[in-house]
Amino acid sequence: MARGRVTLADVARHAGLSVTAASLVLNRRTGTRISEEAQARVFAAAEELGYRPNVAARSLRTRKTATIAFVSDVVATTRFAGDMIRGALEAARERDHVMLIAETQGDPESERQAVEAMLDRQIDGFVYAAMASRRVTVPPAMANRPTVLLNADSDTTADTVGSILPDDRQAGYDVATVLLKHGHRRIAVIGRADAVERDPRRSLAAGPRLHGVREALQPYGLRLTPGGRAEEWEPENGYEAMRGLLERRVPPRGIICMNDRLALGAYQALAEAGLTVPGDVSVVSFDDDPIAGWLRPGLTTAALPHERMGRLAVETLLDQGRDPGVQWVPMPVRTRGSVAAPGQEATTSRPKV
Repeated sequence: MARGRVTLADVARHAGLSVTAASLVLNRRTGTRISEEAQARVFAAAEELGYRPNVAARSLRTRKTATIAFVSDVVATTRFAGDMIRGALEAARERDHVMLIAETQGDPESERQAVEAMLDRQIDGFVYAAMASRRVTVPPAMANRPTVLLNADSDTTADTVGSILPDDRQAGYDVATVLLKHGHRRIAVIGRADAVERDPRRSLAAGPRLHGVREALQPYGLRLTPGGRAEEWEPENGYEAMRGLLERRVPPRGIICMNDRLALGAYQALAEAGLTVPGDVSVVSFDDDPIAGWLRPGLTTAALPHERMGRLAVETLLDQGRDPGVQWVPMPVRTRGSVAAPGQEATTSRPKV
């Protein structure tokens, strides 16, 4: 047979069936009276001939293009959150869907153009993603398509909008519990900032993480050691916050950092003060940034489940019968070497800073 575009009729002829029967098989229509042996012939013929379905024709029949859009602020070019893209792509591929990706760098005009370009391509729905977990305003143009927010939520009441978020509150409880189970009772948090904790448009992580920490401490009748404030979550902020905590008359022995970059700075401040992790001070954190594994000792931290979140966003988008709502994805604790029982030698004297 001449090698041109292989048609459904070619497959049917090769399998010895009608075009209608071959179409039913290839579209996996259930409830037909086509024997398993005949179905196997159709699939074998399609593979042998290299048949590819006419997506354009199928989309005219079903009004579906098997194409979804992934629109983000800066996720696509961020190594830390790239797993979200990987998980979403894998889920789309498993469902025989193509995923188009656009990044806006947070610019409203770029976002408008990206959304309109996706709509021009007749996509079936949107995954709207943010690198930092926060509350977003869903672009009005998305209202006509099913939409799932990834690492974000919205104050919209639209039925088509669901949210996939990390379970930061449970993660806060879990990392605090790690310290408590090792006997720590003087615990401080590095990364406190009222403006961030109370503003969901800046962060959906800070408040829930702190809430979870306090829930874990409450049965022990414990309160957090004051201090540790940091308006930004970068290493230099962690360094300064740790130095301030070490100047207290009775310094904390267990430190919870709001992210791993803060923990990097805390490690540096402790080393300069002649203190060791975890011999003198134990440190736990959140995110499981690559630096957590490179620190010495390795940092115990609650991992952001980005790949699982990306996969779940696409699965939710494509499972039309699923109630979108808000889905909280667990943050597993990666146990490394940064936690030990508090020693005795440093409980009665202030370290040198």
